[in-house]
Amino acid sequence: MGRLDGRVAVVTGAGRGIGAAEAIKMAQEGAKVAVLDLSAEAGQDTVHAIKDVGSEAIAIACDVSSSKQVGAAFEEIANHFGRIDILVNNAGLLRDNLLFKMSEDDWDKVLDVHLKGSFLCTQAAQKYMIEQEYGKIVMTSSIVALGNKGQVNYSAAKAGLQAMARTLSLELGRFNITVNAIAPGWIETEMTKEAAERVGMTMDDMKERFAKNIPLRRFGRPEDIANVVAFIVSDEASYISGETIYVSGGPASSVI
Repeated sequence: MGRLDGRVAVVTGAGRGIGAAEAIKMAQEGAKVAVLDLSAEAGQDTVHAIKDVGSEAIAIACDVSSSKQVGAAFEEIANHFGRIDILVNNAGLLRDNLLFKMSEDDWDKVLDVHLKGSFLCTQAAQKYMIEQEYGKIVMTSSIVALGNKGQVNYSAAKAGLQAMARTLSLELGRFNITVNAIAPGWIETEMTKEAAERVGMTMDDMKERFAKNIPLRRFGRPEDIANVVAFIVSDEASYISGETIYVSGGPASSVI
């Protein structure tokens, strides 16, 4: 028996990295999973991994910043599985730069995907959850919500997601829906590797530079985040709502 037997989970940005790990972990706990990414092809590896652990999954193409695509995706999920119990808003991207170099498009794109995308997906999911009087919603924030040079767009978006979780926990709690945020620290993913390469570093260079400030002296793995998310969306965490949980190998303020 898994902690999520009978549940249907939706994970955005689930084609790779943290999102893929979250989708697979919830499948291991018994959930059926809708894998959302920019293309259905991008989610196929995750779908195959979920089927390998004996659960059911579908891959759906969805740009989370498009209300039309989000509405169509969630309608398809509900029609396919019959319900939506869990939403993990994980889709994201980086457009790092110092303020004087940052373009308006860099600002808009990051906030559109992280903040607007999480808003649209939550708005779409909550109507099914309210009807069921059951739901678990997770926003993916970051330690960068505390501020980090060269990431004013990303920091603002990630801080906004924490505020969104607190506010929506107040609105949706009476429907037995919990809303929380998870704030990863330095996690070894393809996106982190790409961020390193953009500033002329290898992943090993980045790990050497930043791991020394992490009390546990290592970068996290996607599974470290997935394990916490699987708990937050389980009934074992039914009395936790409106909180931000930092998963960063030490106190969040010490690792940036």
